[in-house]
Amino acid sequence: MTSAERSSRRTDGGPPLGILAVVFTALFLGGVIVSTAMAGAAFPSPFGSSAGILAYFHDHQEAVRFGAFLQFAASVPMAIFAATVSARLRGLGIRAPGATIALVGGTLAAAMLTFCALFSWVLSRPEVLTEPATVRTLHDLAFVTGGPGHVVFLGLLVAGIAVPGWLAGLLPRPLAFTGLAIALLAELCTLTLLVSGAAIMLPIARFTALAWLIATGFLLPRTRTSRMPSSRETLV
Repeated sequence: MTSAERSSRRTDGGPPLGILAVVFTALFLGGVIVSTAMAGAAFPSPFGSSAGILAYFHDHQEAVRFGAFLQFAASVPMAIFAATVSARLRGLGIRAPGATIALVGGTLAAAMLTFCALFSWVLSRPEVLTEPATVRTLHDLAFVTGGPGHVVFLGLLVAGIAVPGWLAGLLPRPLAFTGLAIALLAELCTLTLLVSGAAIMLPIARFTALAWLIATGFLLPRTRTSRMPSSRETLV
């Protein structure tokens, strides 16, 4: 082994993180844009009128089904991203909880997106639409899983990358600090379960997190010069 090989730490292979982030973001956005275009209206808020919610699902079954399909598809590369970025961080020498936080956060974010897609798909079934109470229940479940459930855990994924990315110098500082701010905003989306007005934070946190993950996916290095970890690197 040469001195150059001894002085660097190389991660294992795996899918390109940037490409994975682009794919799951494109699938998610595609589901939102195409289903909205097909329906001519946005997916209804659970805080709206019951009559409007029932009318939307009754009149736009194909749009709901197509949106659910693309959301479900987006959850797969998101889960792969979480596993890959966790392995990348460990390969770069991160032994503190940050890599595990990224894995858990990303896995749960993908799971929540999956549940949201499946609840939405059920809402596209004509048999379900004859029961208003069932429609409202499924709609609320789709919202809490795809809204605060998904976004809060997406914030954990971002935090799990941003903190070790900053402490270990793996990411540019402005990018790492931006990630920390996005993660904090995502965690504040938990307030949506108590205050309906807090739902305004959901799209802001979601789309900034997706953009941040794309940028980070392309910038997170595959190699790192070997050295003893500093005390602050062992915190997260």
